[in-house]
Amino acid sequence: MVSKKSIADELKNSQELIKALSLDIDQTNDGREIKKFNEVVGFCEQVIRIIETYPQNREIVFLDCSCGKSYLSFALNYIISKRFAKETYFYGVDTNRILVEACDRIRDSLGFKNMQFMCAKIIDVFPEKPIDMIIALHACDTATDETIAKGIKLGVKYLIVVPCCENQIRNRLKSGHPLVDLTDFGLLRYRFADILTEALRAQFLTGAGYYVKLLEMISPKFTPKNLMIVARRKKRSKKNNMDSYKKLDEMFNTNFVLKRYFHDHDFVPDNYSGMVNC
Repeated sequence: MVSKKSIADELKNSQELIKALSLDIDQTNDGREIKKFNEVVGFCEQVIRIIETYPQNREIVFLDCSCGKSYLSFALNYIISKRFAKETYFYGVDTNRILVEACDRIRDSLGFKNMQFMCAKIIDVFPEKPIDMIIALHACDTATDETIAKGIKLGVKYLIVVPCCENQIRNRLKSGHPLVDLTDFGLLRYRFADILTEALRAQFLTGAGYYVKLLEMISPKFTPKNLMIVARRKKRSKKNNMDSYKKLDEMFNTNFVLKRYFHDHDFVPDNYSGMVNC
């Protein structure tokens, strides 16, 4: 049975993994490590629920966007190998070369042969293997939107993201929309920007042919940034309908960054050639 407790116990039982990731929460009072551990556990829970529905004999390929130190990919790799007789492969991409090199060292120390890390922009990466699932845990600001755009362009079956800061539209909410009396106040504008940003992302994904649900990954006592977007590509894609997205975008004059990755007026994924092959 999938539960946060069972996942946490599995991770804690692998001292080699926990020490390699510096997430030994039983031996630390560092609130940041405890927070990160619980975020990873909550994310893993949702991914495992999806994996349980996959055919037994099919390889599952992940792309971890803005992966940082790849806590999430390393934890998923370990847990899936213990729970399922499934082949997996993990790509990780980040623009920070130092972090990418650190991931390479951790991978080698743990003996994981099914992982590859790249220093590049998310949108410029073209994996050799078809991607089943794109994941991103707290990809900062518009990196979440770049992740979503990449998932749509690749036609991935699942796209699972937990956004971080929401800076792109916050300043645009100071004027020129019907709720300006609400957003006059800085704190309310800050919180409303979070809600509006996730609504725009959800409506964009829906218009691009995905079923979308929003849920809390973990309790807000661990982190206020606990909203998870889970998108599953529809089997039979009808003509894309971005009407709901466009209404929101125009109502609040957001000039939302996601649409910049697609053709104007049609929002059909581009056929484009990549810069980074992996």
